[in-house]
Amino acid sequence: MDNAKICSMVDHTLLKQTATWEEIRALCDDAMAYHTASVCIPPCYVKMAHEYCGENMTICTVVGFPNGNMTTAAKEFETREAIANGAREIDMVINIGMLKAGNDEYVANEIRCLKAACGELILKVIIETCLLTEEEKIRMCRIVTECGADFIKTSTGFSTAGATFDDIALFAAHVGKQVRIKAAGGIATLADAEKFIELGASRLGTSRIIKILKEQKA
Repeated sequence: MDNAKICSMVDHTLLKQTATWEEIRALCDDAMAYHTASVCIPPCYVKMAHEYCGENMTICTVVGFPNGNMTTAAKEFETREAIANGAREIDMVINIGMLKAGNDEYVANEIRCLKAACGELILKVIIETCLLTEEEKIRMCRIVTECGADFIKTSTGFSTAGATFDDIALFAAHVGKQVRIKAAGGIATLADAEKFIELGASRLGTSRIIKILKEQKA
């Protein structure tokens, strides 16, 4: 697969706690140079990144990150503030405890609330696959589909594991046709990226792909 095609599916990501504005600015520079789908960055840097990039790069940020067990009202505020600051894509973390307790309606209502806040902008739903059973993953495919979210996403990258090929295949088999798939966490090689795309992912949350391409160019 052409490297430019892979880059066009990458959410070039830096979410670590120690990230500085200088590192975020460098991330934006690389994203613009390699024409990635977006930069995925902490909420505190959204406004600065939007002002820095202008219309040259889509700004994505995270909500309820990384644990997901904030209140719905808190997540809605985060979402609306991020959009006001220039974010055009929101990656939210579900309330995993509510899902495991069988309270699917809580999870669904939260997704609906945040999608309403996003409007026409993109909402990605992080379900943290490494913490879920197969049955719970399938339930989340149904919930995400029914609630009108734009993407289902595997992982935060802050838990016990990231994306797996099996999870992407499972998503592809169970989400509605309008729901796209994002693989995130642990995508370490171009071969990994190609495999995830072949299995059905149309976005990749990673920082390593651009790093690999820069090393090859050097």
